[in-house]
Amino acid sequence: QVQLVESGGGLVQPGGSLRLSCAASGRTFSTSMMGWFRQAPGKGREFVAAISRAFGRTYYSDSVKGRFTISRDNAKNTVYLQMSSLKPEDTAVYYCAARLMDSYSTYGGSYDYWGQGTQVTVSS
Repeated sequence: QVQLVESGGGLVQPGGSLRLSCAASGRTFSTSMMGWFRQAPGKGREFVAAISRAFGRTYYSDSVKGRFTISRDNAKNTVYLQMSSLKPEDTAVYYCAARLMDSYSTYGGSYDYWGQGTQVTVSS
């Protein structure tokens, strides 16, 4: 089993920045692709970004490309999401997810482990 714990969420003004962290514990050697998803009130879960284990290749949704940066520190078993130029529409609960297969996927159902989520609110 793998446990994922997100942190770093909060309230930020439009145009501001936040950095989310996701600490993994347990059988972390088995996890490969790491991703971030979000869910806004009344909406479905949305893919945000992902990063592979082997080469650190990154993937982004069009809505965050150029504003968000995903990274990982395999030695610390931690994945980060640096969010900049935040907009009110970025408001959501952000979830960290881990996939056993080191292949790209935007489909949440293909991820094997999930964190509890951290709230990000962008508002003036």
